[in-house]
Order: sequence, then structure tokens, then C-alpha cells
Amino acid sequence: MSKFASEHSLWRYTIFSIVFMLFAIVILGKGFYIMTSERDYWMKVDSLRMPQSDIVEPIRGNILAAGGQRLACNLPEYELHMDFVALKSGKADTLWHDKQGNDAKGLIMLCEGLHEIFPEKSAEEFKEHLKKGYDENKRYYPVVKQRVDYSTYQRVRQLPIFCLRPGLSGFTAKEHMVRNRPYGSLASCVVGDIYKSDGRAFSGLEWICDSVLKGSQGFKHYKKELNKWVSVVDSAAINGSDVVTTIDVGFQDLAERALEKELRKDNAYTGVAIVMEVSTGDIKAMVNLDLDRSTGKYVELRNHALADFLEPGSVFKTASFLVAMDDGKIDTTMKVDCSGGKREMYGAEMKDHNWTSGGYKDPLTVPQILQKSSNIGVSLLIDKYYHNRPEDFVAGLHRVGIGEDLKLKFKEYRKPRIRYPERDKYGNWTKGWSNTALPWMSIGYETNVPPISVLTFYNAIANDGVMVRPRFVKSIERDGETIEEFPVKVLRQSIVKNHNVLKQMQNMLREVVDYGLGKPAGSRSFSVAGKTGTAQKVGERGYNTNGVTHYLLSFAGYFPADAPRYSCIVCIQKAGLPASGGQMSGQVFHDIAEGIMAKDIYYNAKGAHDVDYSKIPDTKAGNLQAADYVLSRLGFEVEGGWNGERSEGSPIWGIVTRRRNGAQLRRSRGRSMRQMPDVRGMGARDAVYIIENRGAKVHIKGCGRVSQQSKPAGSAIKKGEVVTLYLS
Repeated sequence: MSKFASEHSLWRYTIFSIVFMLFAIVILGKGFYIMTSERDYWMKVDSLRMPQSDIVEPIRGNILAAGGQRLACNLPEYELHMDFVALKSGKADTLWHDKQGNDAKGLIMLCEGLHEIFPEKSAEEFKEHLKKGYDENKRYYPVVKQRVDYSTYQRVRQLPIFCLRPGLSGFTAKEHMVRNRPYGSLASCVVGDIYKSDGRAFSGLEWICDSVLKGSQGFKHYKKELNKWVSVVDSAAINGSDVVTTIDVGFQDLAERALEKELRKDNAYTGVAIVMEVSTGDIKAMVNLDLDRSTGKYVELRNHALADFLEPGSVFKTASFLVAMDDGKIDTTMKVDCSGGKREMYGAEMKDHNWTSGGYKDPLTVPQILQKSSNIGVSLLIDKYYHNRPEDFVAGLHRVGIGEDLKLKFKEYRKPRIRYPERDKYGNWTKGWSNTALPWMSIGYETNVPPISVLTFYNAIANDGVMVRPRFVKSIERDGETIEEFPVKVLRQSIVKNHNVLKQMQNMLREVVDYGLGKPAGSRSFSVAGKTGTAQKVGERGYNTNGVTHYLLSFAGYFPADAPRYSCIVCIQKAGLPASGGQMSGQVFHDIAEGIMAKDIYYNAKGAHDVDYSKIPDTKAGNLQAADYVLSRLGFEVEGGWNGERSEGSPIWGIVTRRRNGAQLRRSRGRSMRQMPDVRGMGARDAVYIIENRGAKVHIKGCGRVSQQSKPAGSAIKKGEVVTLYLS
């Protein structure tokens, strides 16, 4: 009985298996048929389907400079498309061709207008391009390949056919919010960047403050009302907040220009300049320039200020002496014999920069050693008092803050690395420590300290021993209201045990600039304190690469020395001689310091009133709508204006005549787009706009208003010809 039941069940399983296999084959066959034979039909159905829900993207917050200027913001860009299905379903075919099938006048004018806006393609090419989309019945056919800005989009919207409602003309535009840098590459390593493809931040403050800047998404759904799809917002998007940085645009621009000037002069390949406010640690400027050898330009590629893990050289000697003075090992009256310019130290040779001329003949005091940056003087003193206990010296370096981990959130930041001497159970040095490690460490080798850490140390000296963390962001704002502030962070209340030692070091650093190698960094108008540094860069093959020695040239200090307000470090990397931290980096420091202090000069304007002065601002010829808007908002009477209203249409050109209590606006006689306009009296911006809008190119000489034009008004103008404007 069980055998019979088993055979019967086997047949049933076989039949079911065959049925399911046939069913699966039918499904696969139907799917293959839909993907091939019916593909076009279902693609058309999908194009007509309105999505039921969608994400509402928030607007990313701005990154602002300390003065409120936008270092990074969102601006709209537009993709321009044609929906030929909408054009045909709206019975607007006559806009495209007449009953005989000839090109309609509107189409011809549209293509000519597109050519004027996008001169790289002729009107005939635009017509062929659009006809192809029309014949293929495309729904999202690109008018031009590239995205366009808002002003260009507005110009395209005014063209024939495109100026009609979208359901009739078929013209549509998709808006994209794109990250924009109004000041170009200024402070780009600090500001950071985002991926254009998906809007993800990957560097700088864009990445650090991403959660604050990006906001949160909203949602909306679509429903049909009166045979039309309308969107209904379920939850509104919350736009990102604004990040207010400590960067001063004026300081940043000043530092960048001063550094680039010296880099070109010295044929250097990398430069760094950082300006910090002494009391707060606010980073007012941070410049990182690299030579792009393909273009010969200096550009911001890498944040060297935070990432460079190099031996700092002689700027480190200040920390060495500060440790020894604070420990009571040395004082300012001690003298060291540095004659000959070189010393043998544990089998290696220590040299001063002037060893080829015999070095220093007379013994040098501790302040003089720092002034002249004597390697022998520093290394002999540090080795004398710390040779048996080098761990005390390294502990002192951490105590004065040169090795402090600043815990900056930038991806590229690297904390200082100062070797620590360790012994095994037998009292022998481990981890490669040798007798030469301490003397060379004392003059800035055997350590790796990024420029930001060196500057923070010098800033603490300027700040009477108080070490503050570098601050890049002051606050978070939303709609102009501060929602979060970031206070000054004190890392150490004092970097020394004895405050008198700090005063002595401040005097010594001032003397380096007054009497020593730091003279180029000084100023006749105010006092400067600081230290020079000239170090050889170590590479994979040591300090000499293919017969060429590479140098790191530095100057770190602060100003004014008697009441410090700002600290600054300048680092330059170059190959070969000449190489001088004082002459090269010191010169950049000088230019930056004088530029910053010049901003504080106060001019007494009493008695400078001009009796002929008119309250009505001097207004150039040009766009009358813009002039009317500004003058009306300032409260002046405007004759022939539009009551301060601004139209989205084309600009209206003319001249402005000042009156007793206001101004009179007069339109200029309109000219054909193929005729040269009269731009005399206009500013450069309006004159260039109106001429280049006719397809010509403009060359400007001078500044002010246009006084002459090389091509007379009313003459025929050709595409691509050059028109020279003389401004005075």
C-alpha cells in the first residue's frame, strides 16, 4: 500500500513541476517580448506618467567671511529643454512651420536669437538641431548642451516662441542649485569643496560643517485637479544654516598677493602664509599656493598649512631656548664660543650658516645666538644641560606647547610629532635614538611640526603665555540670526612656569628683527618680533636630491611687538640657492604686516568738505532701470523713471543728468543689433555688455567712463570684430 502511494505521489510532483516550469517560461517570454517589441510603447507611457511623490531638496547654507561676504553660496543654473509633444498637443505647430511646410518666421527669429546668445553655433545649426528634435518627437530635448546662469536663462525666455507659456511653446527649464565661489579660489583650502555630481562635501569647512550647511530634505506629492497635475508639499525642506568664518577677505587677498609676488621672484614652488588674531586665535587669512607647472600659475591645491609634516628648522630654536630658560638651565647673560663656524658633535658636523667665512669670532650671548640663528650656540647649550636627560627636554617642548595636538577637524590636519627618547631595561636608548638626536632636534630637525602648530606657539608668546586654539568658525546663523557661537578655546593658561622668562623671550624675538637676521620683516612704522628659519628638506634620498638641495624658508612672529594684535607665519619651499628665511619669508611677512596695519590708519576729514560737492551721486550713462532703482531707494527725485521698479525685461539704455534735488533719465535712441551703439559716458560694465551683445569683442584702455570708442556710433558692426574703448 505504501509503495503504491509513493509512486502515485511521484507522478503528481512531476506534473506540478512541469506546469510550474511552463508557467515560468511563459513569464520570461512575455517579459522578453515587452522589453523588445513593446519597448517604445511602454517608454512613451512612462513619459506621460506623473510621479506620485518627490523629494524637495533644501538650499545649502552659505559660508561667510568675517565681514559677511559670501565665500561659498548656491546660485541657480538651468538646463534648457524643448517638449515637442507639448508643442504638438497644444496645436502650436504653426509656430514651427506654415501650412506649406516652410519655416515659420518665429522659428527663424528664435534661431537667430539663440545664435546671438550662444555665438559658437550658427542660426542655421540651431535650426537643424531643433528640427531634429521636432521630427523625433522628443520630450526633453536639450536646446543647448551646457547649463546657463540666471541672466542667460532670462534672455532665452524672451526669444520668440520661448516667451509663450510652456504648455504652448514646449520650452522648459530645469533649475539646479550649484555651489558658487564669488571670490574664486580665495581661501579655497579653508572653505573646501563639494562634488558637483551629487553635492557631497569632501574637504575644508564644506565637509566639517556639512551637517549644518546641507539642511534637511522635504517631500511633496502630485495629484490631478481639473485635468492638471499639481504638487502638494507634505513636509517643507529646511534650508541649511550659514557658517560665519573668521577669514577676513581683505587680509586673505593681501596675504595671497604678497606671497605670490615673492614665490615668483624666488622661483619657488610652494608657499604658505597664515595670519592669526593674537587674543582670539581667529585665522584671518590662510594661503596655500602651489606652482602649476603646466600653466605657470600659482593655485591652491593642498592645505600645506595644516598638512605639511616637515622639519621646521630655526623657528624651532625659540622653543628650545624657552624650555631651557624656563627650566633655569640658561639665562640671557651666558656666552657660547661659536668660532670657526662648525663643531664636531658625536661623529657629525654641526655648522653655522657663515661657516665658510670662519663663523663668529667673538663669543655670543644667548640673545645674540637667537639673533644670528647660530646652530652651534643652540645645540651646544641644549646638549650640555640635557644630554643625560633628553626626556626632560622633550617634556619641556610639550610644556611650552610646540607639540600640542590642536585637534583641528580638517581632514588633512596632522598633529606635531616630536620624538621621545626611551631606554630599555639596561639603560640603552631605543627606537633609533642616538647622541646626535638631541643637538639636531634643538635646531629644528628630528621633528615634524606643521606651520599651524608653529604659529600657535608664537601666538602664545605674543599673548603673554596664553595658548589659544586656532579658530576658523565664529558662529552659525539662520536668516541673519545667530543660533550658535563658538567661544575662544584656551589650551594652556601659560606655556611657562616663570613669567619673567616669557618677557625675556619677547625682548629677544624683538631684537632678532631689530638687530638680527629678521630685519627684512621689520617696519619703520611699528615694532615687529619674530624668528627666521632656513632648513634643508629631507627627501627619499636624504637632504640632497639629484644634486639639488631643497629648502624650507620660514619666518614666524607677531606685530606690533609692544601690543601684539596679529601673529603670522610665512613658509616658502624652493630648490637650490639662494635660500634665506629672513630675506624671502621675512619680506612677505613685512608686506603682510604693513598692509594690515595700514588699514587702521585714521585720516581726519575735518575741513575737507568740498563746497562744490553735490549730494546726488555721480551716475554714469547705461542701464536706466538700474540707475532709477538705486536713486529712488536713496530717496532722490527721479524724473522719467519707473518709481524704483525693476523689470525682468531687457535693459533700457540712456543717460542720467543731475538736477538740484534729483536726476533726470533720458533714453538713448535705439539702434539695430547690427549697428554700433553710442556708449560714451557709460561705465565699462554696461558698455561691454551692450557691445558684446551684438557679437563684437571689446578691448578696454584706462579707467572711469568711456570717453572715446574706436568705432563710431551707427556704423555697421561685424561679428567677432574688436572695438576699443578709451576710458578716462
